[in-house]
Amino acid sequence: MKKLLKENSTILALIGLMIILSFLSPVFFTPRNLTNLARQVTVIGIMSVGMTMVILLGGIDLSVGSIVGLAAVTVTLLMQAGLSITLAIILTILLVGVGIGLWNGFWIAKYDIPPFIITLGMMTIARGLALTLTQGVSIPVTAPAFSFIGGGYINKVTSLIILGIALIVGIYSILKAVKRKKANNIEVSKINTFSKFIFLFLGIFLAFFVFIGYRGIPIPVIILVVFVALGVFILRKTKLGRRLYAIGGNENVAWLSGINIFKTKMFVFSFITTLAAIGGIILASRLNGASPNLGKMFELDTIASVVIGGTSLSGGFGTVTGSIIGAFIIGVINNGMSLMGINTFYQLIVKGLIIIFAVWVDIMNKKQRS
Repeated sequence: MKKLLKENSTILALIGLMIILSFLSPVFFTPRNLTNLARQVTVIGIMSVGMTMVILLGGIDLSVGSIVGLAAVTVTLLMQAGLSITLAIILTILLVGVGIGLWNGFWIAKYDIPPFIITLGMMTIARGLALTLTQGVSIPVTAPAFSFIGGGYINKVTSLIILGIALIVGIYSILKAVKRKKANNIEVSKINTFSKFIFLFLGIFLAFFVFIGYRGIPIPVIILVVFVALGVFILRKTKLGRRLYAIGGNENVAWLSGINIFKTKMFVFSFITTLAAIGGIILASRLNGASPNLGKMFELDTIASVVIGGTSLSGGFGTVTGSIIGAFIIGVINNGMSLMGINTFYQLIVKGLIIIFAVWVDIMNKKQRS
C-alpha cells in the first residue's frame, strides 16, 4: 500500500486539490469552469511533453515561453500578409519551431555548451524578435476561421464517442500490461491493477461530467491528447525513448554503447521548440490576436509541471503522463487562487514554493533510488 501511494502520489495530490477547491469555491467544480481550466492547461501540457524529454537528457530549455510569444506573433503577421491559415501555420512551425530548435540543438550537441546558457540566450533573442516584429503592440487576427483552433469545440455526440473509445483503449492497455507481465513471469500486483482501473474510470467520468455537461471537448484538449499519446509512444515503444533514458542516466556510457548523442539531442531540442510554436499558435487562436509578451513565465510553469510530475532534473527518470498530471496541478492551483480572488503577487509566491518543494522531493527520491 505504501508503494502504491508513492507511485500515485501526484494524481492523488491532484484529486485532493480539486476536492479542497470544490469546497472553497462553489464555482470551481462546474462543467464550464473545468472546461476552461482544461483548455488553459493545454499549452503548458503540450510543452511539458517535450520538456520531459529534454529533462530526461539532463538538460533544460528556458526559451519555450519566448518562442510561444514569437510563434503567436509570426502566425498572426503571416495571415495579415495574405497567406492562408494552413500555410501560415506550417511556416510558423518550420521557421520558429524547427528552425530555432535546430539552432539550440546544434550548439548544445556539437560544442557541448550547457543547455541553460544556449536556451537562456534564445529566450532573450526570441522575445526581442517578437517585440521588433510588432513594435511592441498587439496584433489582431484577420482570419475569423483561425479562432476555431483555440476556441472551438467538438459536438457532444462526437465527444461522447471519443470518451467511449478512450475508455475501451484504457481498459485494453491495462489488461495487455497485465498479460505481458504474466508472460514474463513478473509478479502482478492486484492492488496496483485495481487502482489503475479506478483512476481510469474516475478520469472518464470526470471528462463526461465536464465536457458533456458544457459544450463538448475543446479542440485544444484533443491536440494535447494527440501529443501526449505521441510522447508516451516515443518513450515506451521506440529506440529513441530508450536512448533518452540511457543518455540521461549516463551520457558517457550511452556514447560507448554506440548511441548517436548528436542526433538524439538535435531531435529533442527541435521537438520541444516545435511544441512551443504549436502552443503559441493555439494561444493566438484562443485570444484572437497576438502580443509580443505572450508566453512570459511559461517556461517556469512547464519546468515545474515536469518536476512535479516526477521527472528527475538530473535526467534518466520520468514519464510524460506524470508531467501532464503536474501541468494540471499547476493549472488547478492557478484557477483556484484566481476564483478565490488571491492577488497575482501571492500566486507567484505559491508557485515558487511549489517548485522548491518539487525539487526537494526529487532529490529525496534520487537518494532513495541510489
